Amino acid sequence: MRLLSGRLWAGVLALWLLLPSAGGAALAAPGLCVGPVCGDEISRSAKHHWQLRLRVSDQESHRERVVVDCRDGSISPQLGPVDRAYAAAVARRYCRLTWRSDAPPGAPRS
Repeated sequence: MRLLSGRLWAGVLALWLLLPSAGGAALAAPGLCVGPVCGDEISRSAKHHWQLRLRVSDQESHRERVVVDCRDGSISPQLGPVDRAYAAAVARRYCRLTWRSDAPPGAPRS
């Protein structure tokens, strides 16, 4: 009985030590990163299936939402606080990973 009680307290102690750090926003997974820019909160446009919406952020805490046209890789808005070269790279990578993912194997990814 004493051994079970010791294991129980060890488990409670380990859980208590892990919980405060697990709830912090700084430890959340950033999503997909290219260089200093990361993208997350991706969603597909309901009106235009080739558009993706995502949030991009950089290491200097600049954040913004962008829309990417997966047909040609352009992002909108064209100016913003996050470096556009890296934001466009993140957006294009998301397009490659998500666009036409429901197509049958071997289908072209135009």
